[in-house]
Amino acid sequence: MITKIFEAGVVGAGGAGFPTHIKYGSQVDFLLVNGAECEPLLYTDQREIEDHSHEILAGIELGLEILGAKKAKIAIKAHHKAAVAALKEALEGHDRIELVLLDSYYPAGDEHSIVYDCLGKTLEPGALPSSVGAVVSNVTTLRNIYLASKDLPVTHKKVTVTGEVKRPVVLSVPLGTPISDLISRAGGPLLEDYALLLGGPMMGKMVLGQAIDQAVVTKTTGGVILLGLDHPLITRRRQSPDQLRKQTASACIQCNFCTQLCPRYLKGHPLHPHQVMKAFGLNVEGHPHLDQASLCCECGICELFSCPMGLSPRIVNQLVKKDLRDKKAPKKDYKSQGLDPFEGLRRLPSQTLIRKIHVDKYEALGKPPYEDMEVDYVKIPLSQHIGKPAQPLVAEGDWVDLGQKIAGVDQKDLGANIHASISGQVLRIADGFIEIKGGSL
Repeated sequence: MITKIFEAGVVGAGGAGFPTHIKYGSQVDFLLVNGAECEPLLYTDQREIEDHSHEILAGIELGLEILGAKKAKIAIKAHHKAAVAALKEALEGHDRIELVLLDSYYPAGDEHSIVYDCLGKTLEPGALPSSVGAVVSNVTTLRNIYLASKDLPVTHKKVTVTGEVKRPVVLSVPLGTPISDLISRAGGPLLEDYALLLGGPMMGKMVLGQAIDQAVVTKTTGGVILLGLDHPLITRRRQSPDQLRKQTASACIQCNFCTQLCPRYLKGHPLHPHQVMKAFGLNVEGHPHLDQASLCCECGICELFSCPMGLSPRIVNQLVKKDLRDKKAPKKDYKSQGLDPFEGLRRLPSQTLIRKIHVDKYEALGKPPYEDMEVDYVKIPLSQHIGKPAQPLVAEGDWVDLGQKIAGVDQKDLGANIHASISGQVLRIADGFIEIKGGSL
């Protein structure tokens, strides 16, 4: 099964795209399944569960065997009632799998939160779930494991398209589909000038201007949110590092609200965002508080909810983390300070967050309809995962069939295979992409 997973190009579908054949190369006691879908406005995982609960459970059973695990726990928000009902109906006969119903809080889908809510254990700073005998996987990843057992590779992805579009929708699309095609399928933009968040409103990557036309669906794309350039979620992300430093130096009042609501701090990690902000504002090379930024999970609570001054601790942490990586700074061996006694009281209710970040009008539209989408052109990235990019196995002018492996890595490598998401002719291989034009021989 590890080889089948590798051949199918399965990666973590709900996060950064860690290759699954590497993650499942260990033995653990628990398989924890992330079905929380904690980011506002996204309905991708809910739709996956509602439509494919039996295949997800079959994938979980396979995962249990591969990992040698004794039990699986599916973490899902209780208020996702249709998805919960689908799982409960499908669970008959799966004695080693149970549901863990979560409250509606953010970030319920954070890996550390999943471990704590399912097992009652906290992870040491920087530690992986395997340190407490667990592996965490997204529901779509588990379904893809099942499909891999049938020799079916990863070729499609469900994506929520919402925000300032005429018709919000959840689409199942071939990998490499231009994001602009998804927007057109959603009725087109309601604004002339806009930006995109690829992912959720809290952690999504901002895409602006001409880059919108170049963006495509990958194995980890879960959402496309279209917002005006003046929306607070966009204006914050558009600040330059120099602007951030000046604002931080002049306006941070060291109230420590960002620290008090930080989910990693509340789990016992010695991360104090207000201290990182002070060090960043002082602009002192090698300040000892800067190293804490490496513990940040980048959930965005600190900047989008906590800060009364409208500052951006999350983006500051991102900048500091990048600087630490670029300088190859040695990682400190941080130790847990123990679970904060207020952890359960300081969880951020999802509906409160939705109002605070000004996306309530989109949330009020309710669950969007679901549609399958066919395209006749894809631009497939060779790197849709953490690690080594795949190397092309086809040439320009070749005919490829849906599901054919068109780029690959060695199984021992940290990387993932790539497959044709439509049948057609290879138009171009350049700049880390393989372009395919659909048609017939």
